[in-house]
Amino acid sequence: MSLILVADDESHIVQVLALKFRNAGHDVIEANDGEEALGLVRKHRPDVLVTDMQMPFMNGIELAGAMLDDPATASIPVVVLTARGWAMDECIATLANVKSVESKPFSPREILSLVENLVDSTKSRSECS
Repeated sequence: MSLILVADDESHIVQVLALKFRNAGHDVIEANDGEEALGLVRKHRPDVLVTDMQMPFMNGIELAGAMLDDPATASIPVVVLTARGWAMDECIATLANVKSVESKPFSPREILSLVENLVDSTKSRSECS
């Protein structure tokens, strides 16, 4: 189906999301920090990146910004997971190609639905090009 990269330094978050995505028929790549995630994004070019905001070495916005600097990864949609109560500036989110910011705790089913909608909209845009 599609390739999804899940990046979070909390392994239980990665495991829950990876299981949900795999059970829905998606391929999943896992990363435990921002630098590892950036390397995997560049190597595999996933359809969507789901990343934690606060991770070691590179946070979610820095990761999304680094992806924008590379034309090969600039169009990959990003979903950011963050601790409850933390608000992201809309301008920063737009500049970093962040399509959604989701508070923890979250519903894995809702994240799956969001990711599948992003994959569908990205694929339909590329078919129109």
